Amino acid sequence: MSKNARSHSLIGAAALAAVALAAAGCSSPSAEEAAPGPAPIAIATYTVESQPIDRFIRVTGSLVADEQAEVSAESGGRVVATPIERGTRVQKGTVLIRVSTAEADAQLQEAEANAAQIEARLGLKPGDTFDPKVVPEVMNAKAGLEFAEAEFARIRSLLEQKVVSQSEYDQRRTQVEAARQQYQVAQNSAEQSYRSLGAARARVALARKTVADTAVRAPFAGLVAERLVSVGDYVTRGTRVATVVRIDPMRVELTVPEQAVSLVSVGQPVKLTVDAYPNEVFEARVKFVSPSLRADQRALTVEAVASNPDGRLKPGLFATASIQQPQSAPALLVPATAVETISGTSRVYVVREGRVEERIVTLGDRLEGRIEITSGLTAGDVVAADPKGRLTDGTTVTGQ
Repeated sequence: MSKNARSHSLIGAAALAAVALAAAGCSSPSAEEAAPGPAPIAIATYTVESQPIDRFIRVTGSLVADEQAEVSAESGGRVVATPIERGTRVQKGTVLIRVSTAEADAQLQEAEANAAQIEARLGLKPGDTFDPKVVPEVMNAKAGLEFAEAEFARIRSLLEQKVVSQSEYDQRRTQVEAARQQYQVAQNSAEQSYRSLGAARARVALARKTVADTAVRAPFAGLVAERLVSVGDYVTRGTRVATVVRIDPMRVELTVPEQAVSLVSVGQPVKLTVDAYPNEVFEARVKFVSPSLRADQRALTVEAVASNPDGRLKPGLFATASIQQPQSAPALLVPATAVETISGTSRVYVVREGRVEERIVTLGDRLEGRIEITSGLTAGDVVAADPKGRLTDGTTVTGQ
């Protein structure tokens, strides 16, 4: 091949290569077409609205029995029976222990005998009304006075007729005065005997009470929390024998901080929870508000009362209480699932023009399935109802 022909062949090959490269450049896709972005995430949304809600003051306290009595013996003696044990449910008047009645019975018999003796002297029967004029001794004295007066009248008539002497007349007059004094003494004696009868009857009543007190009884319906004596023990008046508590209703003593004092009043409803029953709420109502704050805590003591018919609430349990405030207040609410809390920081995702914007928020009260947002959102914002950890700031989404 000649030198000129070889040169033309090289030029042609170069031209063909250039055409091939140009064709390849025209047919290759763009960078964006080769690497498309992530598809939008389908999410459920929720429009934030301002709604009135019930406000609650959350405080803590302890459960205490509605009533608790340290029952003591009122009569001394040997314990002869203990028909109750710890945990026994008792009614008012149920016998807790019995003390020997031997000594008390003897004292009662003596008191009754003394009273009967005085009644016989006065001529009284059970149910009779006392009248000193019908007392036998008084009636005898009155008869003597009447006889003396009759004799004196007769002697006075004879004196006028000069039949008897002046000395005999004076003697009869003295006898009348003596009979009148005896009558007065008999009446006074009857009055004194009647007063003595009153004292004797009081001793009878006291002796009967002593006999009755040998049976120590429950002062109210409740449970026996403790029994402190056994058969054979000797007790004296005032010896503590048992503890009885009433746990229906149950009281809860709550401590309200100073800044919430004005929000608590008698009659407000209270919701109680205890660790023993974590999934249950017990209803109560404020019954007592202390008139002053405790200086050591700068807090107010409040008592609420809760019904406890099944006895599941026990004295001493720690309780968390929510005291409902008198008036409802507006709040911004979102579903509880809309809030993500990581390391103590809470956030929601606001949807704007197909993308989400992360918002740090402050939480308020928690309701059934909803949470109050106190800062970070405004009414009308649209938020992701359940991000489930799939969203970050700027994620494209499609709402449902």
